[in-house]
Amino acid sequence: MHRPIVIFTIGTQGDVRPCVALGQGLRRAGYPVRIATSANFAGLVRQAGLEFFPLTADFQAMLESDRSIADQGLDLRAMARIFRERYAQWAEHWADEGMAASEGAGLLIGVSNSTLLAKALSERRGLPFAIARLQPLTPSRLLPPMVLAGTRERLPGALSLAAHQLLWLLVWHVMRPAINDIVRPRLGLPRYRWHGPYLGRGALDAKVINGFSRHVLPRPADWPDSSQVTGYWFFDPPAWTPPADLADFLAGGAPPVYIGFGSMVSGQAEAFTRTVVDAVRKSGRRAVLATGWGGLEIGEGALDEQIYGLRQAPHDWLFPRMAAAVHHGGAGTTAAAVRAGIPSAVVPFYGDQPFWARCLQRRGVAPPALDRRGLTAEKLAAALDVIGHPDMQREAAALGHAVRAEDGVAEALRHLRRWGLLGEPDAVEAAPERSAA
Repeated sequence: MHRPIVIFTIGTQGDVRPCVALGQGLRRAGYPVRIATSANFAGLVRQAGLEFFPLTADFQAMLESDRSIADQGLDLRAMARIFRERYAQWAEHWADEGMAASEGAGLLIGVSNSTLLAKALSERRGLPFAIARLQPLTPSRLLPPMVLAGTRERLPGALSLAAHQLLWLLVWHVMRPAINDIVRPRLGLPRYRWHGPYLGRGALDAKVINGFSRHVLPRPADWPDSSQVTGYWFFDPPAWTPPADLADFLAGGAPPVYIGFGSMVSGQAEAFTRTVVDAVRKSGRRAVLATGWGGLEIGEGALDEQIYGLRQAPHDWLFPRMAAAVHHGGAGTTAAAVRAGIPSAVVPFYGDQPFWARCLQRRGVAPPALDRRGLTAEKLAAALDVIGHPDMQREAAALGHAVRAEDGVAEALRHLRRWGLLGEPDAVEAAPERSAA
């Protein structure tokens, strides 16, 4: 019997669901899998047939308790301060929780802000370690850092590398109190030097699987073999039956536009919703508006023949029935829109979202990103016209066809095996029945 593979991940739906998909793929291949993440995703993990271990970090509760965070989302200095403090609070529990999750494990995989915790646990236990990423963070002379999205297509090679190093120093500034002052000392490990683990000898030695599609962002030619692009990791939940009135709305006219911002919240959700509704009215398009975690405020059900409101619905079911999608540009929602073969209009909130908006624009399946702070009904209505253009519709359909032909999870497993991080799998077990929870 193989020892479990443990995937450490914290964040929003778009961060966790691809990790669950990766875990399901590993389990189907015969490897036992644990997911260590925040408690609000326990049901998702268990329903996917994977073992859940708690990890203190609830982004949903944080965003819902302080909606002003989203309004500062594109201010790097403000976000660094907020998350530096929050990670240090959460990290008080990480050493104990991580040791429990990694007991008897055979491989630890760290994702995003959980990467340095997984790495520390691998050192403490003497276990293999890998990184899973949903964004391109490997330094490159050819691909500038994500935070420069929309400013320059290319930078001189040396300047691009220097910018990557500055970005990693910022990441270390955010994570240092949690990792150097709490996690590593409690695990009996030495602290990192001032620059953290990201610079100097050995900084690029860790094996990295990047869970996005080369058709959306080609792999930079100067990336080392240790960092590979696999294709998206799509989580397909159980079959979903829509409410009868949603099915009736969809059947009652032309395919609508989806407008929703997933895990994002807004301190001015009511005003933002008015802008969105006014834009839909001006465009004459039918639309499905999703409140998600609170980016929009709208009642559930049909407002009229033009607008339907819902809290959320599985993107894999909903998006293929849409004509286009207006969203925040998160990695998960971007992947779902691309897979469905529909154009996007992106209204970024924070983080990697402006970058993915730029990637979609370059690919010809989205107009330039819309500035949420200056968004008007007229600007959004104009974007709705653009994403309805036949040329953009055709380009999006072609991109969707290419992405659906990929098997990102299988490719991730292939690289993990090639690097010697996975042994031969055990016989595949029958998937357990899903709980009703």
